[in-house]
Amino acid sequence: MTTLALGPSWLDPDFLIQTFGLLGVLTIVFAESGLLIGFFLPGDSLLFTTGLLVVTDKLDKPLWLVCVLIVAAAVLGDQVGYLFGRKVGPALFRRPDSKLFKQENVEKAHEFFEKHGPKSLILARFVPIIRTFTPIIAGVSRMNYRSFIIFNIIGGALWGAGVTLLGAALGQIDFVHQHIEMILVGIVLLSVVPIVIEYLRARGQSKKAAAAAPQEPDAGQSPAPRGRHAKR
Repeated sequence: MTTLALGPSWLDPDFLIQTFGLLGVLTIVFAESGLLIGFFLPGDSLLFTTGLLVVTDKLDKPLWLVCVLIVAAAVLGDQVGYLFGRKVGPALFRRPDSKLFKQENVEKAHEFFEKHGPKSLILARFVPIIRTFTPIIAGVSRMNYRSFIIFNIIGGALWGAGVTLLGAALGQIDFVHQHIEMILVGIVLLSVVPIVIEYLRARGQSKKAAAAAPQEPDAGQSPAPRGRHAKR
């Protein structure tokens, strides 16, 4: 398998799996699902590559076991994120930016959660960065715990097992073997599409709001006289 030529080598899914094995995959899935430091990790392409390596016998583990463990890691990661959000609460929105933390990511996840409600826990699984912060926002918002557990498990299963099984199914096709790097690049690009769409939508709304805002009078300029006593 060729090396994915995107970003540093230590973020390449093939390198991560070959170096750290299944334990590394589970650790990354756990971190990306609810830890603030996990938002930059390659979740989608990692799961796809894991499924592909299982069916090509480069990862010597039963596919069913791999899927179960990945789902468990994803669900537990969201659980930790939720509990962290409940404990930290509003302080998260006042946290200053740093190299690994951007307030913008929290705000985007909050908007996503407010827009989609509990089902955001399922939808966010397929959106990089958003999937890391959404369970934390759910905790900050004190979402009903029973509802959180239900949507957390559904989302974890659909994403964790779904993307892994997709990689396993496509991994048995010769075309995939011959063009694996191109396919992984495509997966990364597709996972970024929702972010780009959301960015363009927010930018368009900002422009509309700016255009609709009333024009403020220039400094030092008196407002136009009104009423029957206005000078002619």
